[in-house]
Amino acid sequence: MYKASVDEIATTRTAKEAQNYATALKFGFKIIQEKKLLTINDIIKIQQIIAPNHPIRKVPGTVLKNPGSGEVVFTPPQDYNEIQNLLQNLEKYINDPDFHKIDSLLKMPIIHYQFESIQPFYDGNGRTGRIINMLYLVQQNLLDIPVLYLSSYIIRNKADYYRLLQKVRIENDWESWIIWMLKGIEITAKETIVTVNTIKILMDTYKMKIRSNFTFYSHDLINTLFKHPYTKIDFLARELGVHRNTASSYLNALAEHGLLVKQKIGKSNYYINQPLLDTLSKR
Repeated sequence: MYKASVDEIATTRTAKEAQNYATALKFGFKIIQEKKLLTINDIIKIQQIIAPNHPIRKVPGTVLKNPGSGEVVFTPPQDYNEIQNLLQNLEKYINDPDFHKIDSLLKMPIIHYQFESIQPFYDGNGRTGRIINMLYLVQQNLLDIPVLYLSSYIIRNKADYYRLLQKVRIENDWESWIIWMLKGIEITAKETIVTVNTIKILMDTYKMKIRSNFTFYSHDLINTLFKHPYTKIDFLARELGVHRNTASSYLNALAEHGLLVKQKIGKSNYYINQPLLDTLSKR
C-alpha cells in the first residue's frame, strides 16, 4: 500500500480507495477545525472525494442484501425528497446539542446507524460513514485529531456490525448496538496508543542511530522518514530544501546502513521505512 502516494496517481483500485479515503479525511478534519460544524453539504463533498460521480440517490431500487444468500435484508428510503429530509434531520442531530441531550459517545453510534440506514449515496456510504465517526469525535473535543481508526474494528467484525445494525431496525435493540460500538472505541483507542508509542520509540531509535553514524542528521529528516512508510529522493529534496543529488546520497547511505530498504518500482526508487510499515500494517 505504500505505493499509493498522495503525490502520485495510484494505479490499483485498492490504492485509489485508500488514497481517496485519506484525502477525504484530511478535508473533513479541516472543515471541523474551521467551522466546528459538519453539514450535509460537507458530507456530500467528503463522499465525492471517496466515490466520485456517485451523488445522492434519485432513482429507486437500492437495497441491502445478504452477501452470502443474496436475500434482501433492508430497503433504505427510496424517495429523493425523503432522503433529503432525513439528511437535514441528521445534520441537526450532529450539530445541535439540545436536539438530543445525551453523551457524545452515545450519540456517535446513533449518528452512524442513521447515516448507514439512509444510505444516501449510490456508492461510498460505508467509508463516508466511518469518516463521520471520527470527525464527530473531533467536533466534540473527544479527539484532537482523527487518529482513532474505528474502521479497523468494524471491518474485522463485519458480521457483528451488520447483525447489530439489523437488530436495531427489526427489534429496536439500541443497547446492543451502542455497547458494541463503545467497545470498538475502547479497543481501537488502546490499539492506537500502542501504535503511537511504538512509532515514538522507533523515531527515538532512528534519531540515535542517525546522529551516531551520520553528519546529516536533522529534525526535518526524521519527520520526513516517518511522515509516510516510505520516501523518495524528490520528496526528501523538497522537505529538506537540498539538491536532488544530496537527498539521493542521504537516502542511499541510510539504506546501506539498514535503516531503509531501497526498492525500485517502475522508474523510481522508493526508500521504505520497514519497521514503520510493519507497525502500521499490524493495524
